[in-house]
Amino acid sequence: MASIRSFASVDRFVAEVASPARKGGYVLAGDEIFLYERCRKAALDALIGSMDSGLREFSVSDLDLSETSIFGALDRARTPSLMAPMQVIFIRNIKSLYTRGAKKEEFAAIADYFKSPNPQALLLFVADHIRIPADARRMELQDKDKYERLRETLGEWCGMVELARVDEQDAIRWLTEEALREGTVLDADAAREMADALGADMMLLASELEKLVLYTAERQRITLGDVETMVLAAKQRSLYELTDAISMKDKARALALLQGLLNASDGGEDAAIGHLYMLARTFRQMLVILEKNVRDSRAIWQALWQGFRMPPFAAEDLIKQARRYKSRRELMRALRLIARADVELRSSPPDKKLVLERLVLELCAEPKAQSAWSSQQQEMAWA
Repeated sequence: MASIRSFASVDRFVAEVASPARKGGYVLAGDEIFLYERCRKAALDALIGSMDSGLREFSVSDLDLSETSIFGALDRARTPSLMAPMQVIFIRNIKSLYTRGAKKEEFAAIADYFKSPNPQALLLFVADHIRIPADARRMELQDKDKYERLRETLGEWCGMVELARVDEQDAIRWLTEEALREGTVLDADAAREMADALGADMMLLASELEKLVLYTAERQRITLGDVETMVLAAKQRSLYELTDAISMKDKARALALLQGLLNASDGGEDAAIGHLYMLARTFRQMLVILEKNVRDSRAIWQALWQGFRMPPFAAEDLIKQARRYKSRRELMRALRLIARADVELRSSPPDKKLVLERLVLELCAEPKAQSAWSSQQQEMAWA
């Protein structure tokens, strides 16, 4: 079966990382989390998949350059582990390598490491501060500049893997093929409706397809009616009801809606992170709507690009919600709160529900007054 075009770069990485041709490092460039998870799983399966579960924690490192220097990350890669024969090291927040200052020492250290990389280590640089659209020709100039700087620096020593947004037609094809792998036939109009309703958002599509396969297990066929029942009327509508309550500062209603979302999921870490992902996506959509002064649903499809659009039924509601925020600063504050909650969730807190409840209460609270200089500094840090 021919490879899906939007997955081509990731498919090459999956094949290469399991082969003797594997490089000592790769740059995962782009913010498509579905493709990132495919890369992460492929690397771990290929290099430490058969390892005893007790040793896996010694084999995988998730480092953040805001907390660990690149020198420390490279030292870890150089140092053979006594507990694990192979190390896979994910390095996040690499945009800090491209902030003010030449960073000559940092890049010299990287160059020195890759002259003789440790064959028992794989470095994966996560460049999720870049957005690559399905059509790379439409990449924004700022993202294009960031990508070129990656190619000219880390790309000198590492393989480049593009985690671009998935084209809608490719998403439809993936849905159809994935359903067949699960022993279920997905009708063509049902696949189109899923891709249209969820905007080719692969994380959501994968989650909803899994539910639909279980829902139709007896007849092993997913119809348009099944999609309308299970997808449009459930999680998506509940999510926009939640953001509606948040934008109105209605804490009691927002907490009740959050509880409904949690009750509809398995309550595990993946579900909690999924809710955060959807919240972040919705607030980013509202930010674009506010910045581009979108006032009706006809203009929203021009403001929001393919792969970043909401379901048609939510367009008017989201415009109303966005206009309840007085400034860009308020929406940036919401995104920072969501990002902080995401870090907390990934740190295995004792109570994930409490993290989400606290987030909702903070999102519903009126922002504290702060100086224009302070606000500008926070927005620059987020950008």
